[in-house]
Amino acid sequence: MIYYAAMSKPAGKPDERAASEMTALESVLRAMTREGALYEKLPDNKVRCVACAHRCLIPDGRAGVCRVRFNEGGVLRVPAGYAAGLQIDPIEKKPFYHVLPGAQALSFGMLGCDFHCPFCQNWISSQTLRDPAAIAEPTRVTAQEMVAFARRRGAQIATSTYNEPLITSEWAVEVFTLARQAGMVTGYVSNGHATPEALDYLRPWLDCYKVDLKCFSPAGYQRLGGKLEHVLETITGLYARGFWVEIVTLVVPGFNDSEAELRDIARFIKGVSPDIPWHATAFHGDYRMDDGRYTSARQIMRAVEIGYEEGLHYVYAGNRPGDVGELENTRCHQCRTLLVERVGFRVLQNNIQAGCCPKCRTRIPGVWTMDDAQTARGRDGSL
Repeated sequence: MIYYAAMSKPAGKPDERAASEMTALESVLRAMTREGALYEKLPDNKVRCVACAHRCLIPDGRAGVCRVRFNEGGVLRVPAGYAAGLQIDPIEKKPFYHVLPGAQALSFGMLGCDFHCPFCQNWISSQTLRDPAAIAEPTRVTAQEMVAFARRRGAQIATSTYNEPLITSEWAVEVFTLARQAGMVTGYVSNGHATPEALDYLRPWLDCYKVDLKCFSPAGYQRLGGKLEHVLETITGLYARGFWVEIVTLVVPGFNDSEAELRDIARFIKGVSPDIPWHATAFHGDYRMDDGRYTSARQIMRAVEIGYEEGLHYVYAGNRPGDVGELENTRCHQCRTLLVERVGFRVLQNNIQAGCCPKCRTRIPGVWTMDDAQTARGRDGSL
């Protein structure tokens, strides 16, 4: 069974109907919750949520910034037991390019986000309860049903995606516990606006973490509803804890596409590790930035050039399949041998041998086989 979010805007009088549907949806969502793990109890029935870097102080009867984690009688209630999106995707769509190339991934999402990006491409689910037009439909499902569905479809990976997974981490851990038992790799597709507490909570169950590094400007992040320093701390913390990390920057004309800002991003990543893959992906108009702007193939190719000029080993051009030449492929950073050839989400060939370049035998960083995942977990419990 596949569960889909409702992706259409409400008909009729938009303000009245959207408001009533949002009230009804909020009631439905509050029934699909349980006590959270990522919070502190405080005096006067207040709680401090630590799932994301907002660290919301929530009085009794109120919700946090994400609108889906709320205080009920001094207990933080968090989403559980449903999906607003559930399907099988190629892992390249996340995108993870250094994780089991060509594998299928169970992609599941819930509702809500701690950001309000005007260019969000999953706004129907992420902005639910914040934007009256973002009305998505949750469907009750158990973690057992989700993993069983993944196994029937031959998925090797389970990824929490579509909305911001940090704010539904307790549910993700429930799913990942069963996914791990079924021999699957686990992943997050996230804005990276995390806390050390959340990363420590996830570490035993989460293997791979894709971070959207949306810009390199404090003012830019303020516009999106977050803080740059928290995302940079998350990336550093993920790498230090042994997660497999890949970073994506959606290159948005007029927002983050200056050469100086792209260089700053590349330099930061290099400072953490030159082996972290960086995906520079093309923007197309969506949500509140549907104004006709888009990122050309040439702009994306220049971003990739900048990444290599700054010393990164693996830089990719995304969202322009077939238009960017070799820049969707993985090549050995030592001898430039073609390792993985791609067009869009399709893997045409994979020449990596036991995690190494077949020509010079250089170890290529990534999760290339299920044995890689098991070996890494055996060392310290995570990749």
